[in-house]
Amino acid sequence: MRIRELLEMAVENRASDLHLTVPSPPILRIDGSLHIIQNLNPLSPKDVENYYEEITSTERRAEFSKNRELDFAYSIPGLTRCRVNILQQRSTISIAVRLIPFGVPTIDELHLPQICKELVLKPMGLILVTGPTGSGKSSTIAAMVNHLNENKASHVITVEDPIEYVYSNKKSLILQRDIGEDTFSFDAALVHALRHDPDVIVLGEIRDINTMTTALRAAETGHLVLGTLHTVDAAQTINRIVDMFPAVQQEQIRNQLSLTLTAVVCQTLIPRADGVGRVPACEVMIANMAVRNVIREGRVHQLYSVIQVSKKDGMQTFNQSMADLMLKGAITKENAYLRTSMIEELKGIYDSYQH
Repeated sequence: MRIRELLEMAVENRASDLHLTVPSPPILRIDGSLHIIQNLNPLSPKDVENYYEEITSTERRAEFSKNRELDFAYSIPGLTRCRVNILQQRSTISIAVRLIPFGVPTIDELHLPQICKELVLKPMGLILVTGPTGSGKSSTIAAMVNHLNENKASHVITVEDPIEYVYSNKKSLILQRDIGEDTFSFDAALVHALRHDPDVIVLGEIRDINTMTTALRAAETGHLVLGTLHTVDAAQTINRIVDMFPAVQQEQIRNQLSLTLTAVVCQTLIPRADGVGRVPACEVMIANMAVRNVIREGRVHQLYSVIQVSKKDGMQTFNQSMADLMLKGAITKENAYLRTSMIEELKGIYDSYQH
């Protein structure tokens, strides 16, 4: 069976990922859960090697034999675009394929908070979209860029590893740079992007101190910067950024962050009540005066309380988001309770929303 047939099965089953690993049969991830493709034999090292050769060029194979890991975009016209990660495990090749729809999603299609539409039209600042791996961060960023593209004439430069969603210019001019293909690192790409007259810079991921430093400086000097981090809530996001820097710089970074941060949107995906797909629950923190003071003074533990009482500013906690989704019948109570460490608070919010 060729890779195209496996990807056709993945698309047919609305899978987000395809896994090809020895000695398992091919596996699909559907709505967050792994499913073995029935009636297919366990993969041998030779099977996976054949798939590897089918989707890689000579140059990519040379890179893989040197580094033992590989990340790239792969496309089958008319079927799907993919983000492929290949690594070596127990002396065999393992392939993970993330499927990316051809169309760029909208904020409404993804059921994201409406405040996302306002945030991406801001003239400057730092917007961070965070969450664990597979929580839909890339799709959220893409939907926000899509909204910007349809509503504002901006010069947008994205730096991605690899490029996932492909944009066509509408009101905005969008340049997309692929790490490895178009540039060698996030840090270098960001420095050079700033010299290319952008209004908006989109970073697929903020991975290190250099990229974070330049992102803060870009936001400070009148650009809108969107980026992702692997953090689970707003408080952890602020701590992660500050902790990237040496102790002697941390006070300065808190000050800089308190001035440049626009918002943090943290998300997790929860199975829909009807069993078809997943819906995001989002914590939203907008940098109002209270949030800026808390960040500057290092009182990050107080952020949750500020978010809790600032619904009028567009903020919400995960529990408030989940209570809202429960009220709409989008998710079940059982699934919501599994994803909170404060069940009693969630029950209380849900009860108050019902009255």
